[in-house]
Formats: sequence, C-alpha cells, structure tokens
Amino acid sequence: MKALIILFLFCNSCFAQSQVWIADSLYSQGTDTIALFPKALNFIVMGDWGRNGADHQREVAVQMGKTANRIQSQFTISTGDNFYPSGVISEWDPLWRYSYEDIYTDFRLQWDWYPVLGNHDYKSNPEAQVKYSQISRRWRMPSRYYSKLFSIPGDTASKVLILFIDTNPFIPKFYSNSEYGPNVKTQDSTRQKKWIEKELSQKDPRIKWKIVVGHHPMYTGSIRTEDYDVQAVRYSLDPILKKYKVDAYLAGHDHSLQHIQRAEGPHYIISGAASERTWAQLIPGSKMAASAYGFFSFAVLPQTLIIQAIDYEGRVIYRNEIKK
Repeated sequence: MKALIILFLFCNSCFAQSQVWIADSLYSQGTDTIALFPKALNFIVMGDWGRNGADHQREVAVQMGKTANRIQSQFTISTGDNFYPSGVISEWDPLWRYSYEDIYTDFRLQWDWYPVLGNHDYKSNPEAQVKYSQISRRWRMPSRYYSKLFSIPGDTASKVLILFIDTNPFIPKFYSNSEYGPNVKTQDSTRQKKWIEKELSQKDPRIKWKIVVGHHPMYTGSIRTEDYDVQAVRYSLDPILKKYKVDAYLAGHDHSLQHIQRAEGPHYIISGAASERTWAQLIPGSKMAASAYGFFSFAVLPQTLIIQAIDYEGRVIYRNEIKK
C-alpha cells in the first residue's frame, strides 16, 4: 500500500471542480474503471440525497445504477437525510415518488434498500419512513434501528453483521430543538444503546465483519469537525464500537466522501454526497477526503473489505482495502 499525500484539483472538463485529497490509497491516477469482485458481498453506500432530482441527485443516481449493474450489487445502504428539506409527512407523501421512486429507476437499484434516519428526516414524521416498508418492495426499514446478517457469496459460512442505528436520540441538544425535539423525545437512547451492545456482543464464529451505519459521523474533515452533534455521537457510541471491535462505521451528514481511521478503532467512512457537495479536508487519521458528488461501493470478502469512491461522472476517485 502506498503512503502518498496527493492533491487532485480537477477542472470543469473532468471533475467539475471536485477536490480530492488522498493520503493513503491503492488508486492509480487515471484509473476510471471500477474493480470487480464477483465472489464478494457487493453493495452501494450513499446518503443525503432526496432533492427531487436537483443538485446532481439524478446524475449520481444514473452512476449508481451503472455501478450496481457492473458489481452485481446485492443492496443499497442509505446513510440518512433521505428527504430534504424536512423529511416526509406520511408514507403517502408525494416526495416518495419525486425524490425516490422516479429517481432510482435502474433495474439493479430495485434490489433492497437499507436506510437510516437523518436529522432532516426527523423534522416531519420519521415513523412514516418505517411505514413505507409496508408499501415498497425495496425499502427495508422495519424500525428506527435494526440489524441484518448477510452471507458472503464466495464463502457462505462467512457472515457480515450490519447494524443500522438512529443517531438522532444520542444528541442532547436535539431534545430542546423546536424541529427535532418532538420526535426525538419519543425515543429511548438508553434502550437503543443496550440493543447495540447486545447485537455487537454476539459470539457467532461465522461473523467475520461488523459494520455499523448511522447518520452522524464521529470524525470528519469539514466545518463540522467539532460540532455538537458530531461530538455527542462520538462520546456516546465510539467507545462501544471500539469495545466490540467494529470494523467500519458508515455515516453521512457531511456532504462529502471521506475515509478516516483513528488509532485502535474502526474505519470511519462518510458517504453523504448523493445530491449535494460541501467542503472537505484531511484531518489526523484521514486516508481520503473528497468534495465530490458521488457514493461508495463495497466489496466484502472473508479477509478483505474493498471500498471504492465513484463520482457523478462514473470515475473511480479512490480505492482502498481494509484487511482483517
């Protein structure tokens, strides 16, 4: 693995002024083709997207479809903020059609979606996104937090445990917030934390990888680096992830693509640029930070997890491997 500090400043003609900082990567400059791993558990991770197709949402969706077909993606993970500006009112809200059904139309994107709730989803009726699972064949959110055990196709005795959590109740300031408060107050953060510990403490020897998905990052290279919500989630949950040796924590919230690894902890991956792009930078532990519209693809093998960042034009802007 190379240890590089490379600054890519791409012009309008190629990356539409995207900025990609790479500190550690298996990526070779000029590589536009996604690497394929047919015996892996392949899936897409995206977030912060529902804008009726605006601000590159539709362009990113097109590349998600193409990527899903190439890697034979088994499912899609959404890291939250599924509907802007204020979530959905009910399971019959027109935004389901305008921001979701009519945007993610590729055949391979009809496979299962596993979402979590973001802070914008809490502004209206977060429970409506749970209820939509009873209507949609592909939207799989049985509750505000849940888990699922996936098999690795190339080795069906090897499993991947993924927890999909709700980070909003772990942010104390949300309880007094006029927009988030009414829906946050109905949740029991202590109960959820006990559930997280119970799920992660499983002794099943088949579980080779543990991944947790939440909306708010614990570390990020942006203007939110020390924001109250990032600090609150880090304080509340990071010790649990480290205690149970979680391999990766996936988040959104920041509208960028990032890969961070701190000492003795999981890999922190931010995928929140599926329809808006904001500024990002390298911080201690950063392997990559990109201000770019796009998403990540994941390929999970029994001993290796490969992540690739794809921009809205279909270019692979970052690739790396996580080893057991």
